[in-house]
Amino acid sequence: MVDVADSLTQADEYNHLAGIVILAGGASKRMGSPKAELILPTGERLLDYHVRQALELSAAMMSNLPIMIADNGRGFSINPNLIKSSKSSIFHIRDYLSANTFSSKNISGKNLFNKDDKSIETGGALVAIESALQSLKSLASSNQLTKDASWQQSWLLVISCDSLIPVTDLWQKLQPYMTQAADKSVICLTDDSHLYPLLGLYRLDMEPDLKRYIDDEQRQVMKFIKPIVQPVAFVKKWQNLTNFNTPKDFSRACLALNNL
Repeated sequence: MVDVADSLTQADEYNHLAGIVILAGGASKRMGSPKAELILPTGERLLDYHVRQALELSAAMMSNLPIMIADNGRGFSINPNLIKSSKSSIFHIRDYLSANTFSSKNISGKNLFNKDDKSIETGGALVAIESALQSLKSLASSNQLTKDASWQQSWLLVISCDSLIPVTDLWQKLQPYMTQAADKSVICLTDDSHLYPLLGLYRLDMEPDLKRYIDDEQRQVMKFIKPIVQPVAFVKKWQNLTNFNTPKDFSRACLALNNL
């Protein structure tokens, strides 16, 4: 793993990390169980792994970063020991529901909250990211995040439960582009053929645009981010750490993590 060093500090007085959201609510039909509940070879649950990594980043930055869990209402628990030892606030957030979807139905007409369904329908990643951005804005307005008006130039770090990339390593990889690509509102990983928008940074001032997009009943991540994204090339050794959809994929990711 990358050593924690001075690069963890904010890029400048305007660009800094405001919070972290862990996306844990996606469907996992091919995996056979929720990815957030997968068990690593160390015995640690995948969601707890990401929470622990996020807490380590927050501590290394000497900043009590808000850590949000977006699990589509599944209510995944967090290891009590992590919460007990944390100076950061760790809390679950609900997906953003626009006025057009407040009838508890998604755009295909399926009920979002039917607990009798074996699989919970989701509104996609963007509604979770919008909720996280709104949560950070709310913290800012109550002076819990920052008293500086420049908070809108702060960033949200997004990490998904279909990845084992350590949060600190992801932050260190993406952070330089906050100033190098000042005209971009999204910074995310890419390989030779795909963007990975659920492993990225989202600037807080994009929130109204994302809200309008969702309110227009749009959910396509790539369509939204394409004009505003700065791609950052994958570290080669990360390739097998992410995008796992089957037990075999997950085993391969665990092996790759052990070899970091």
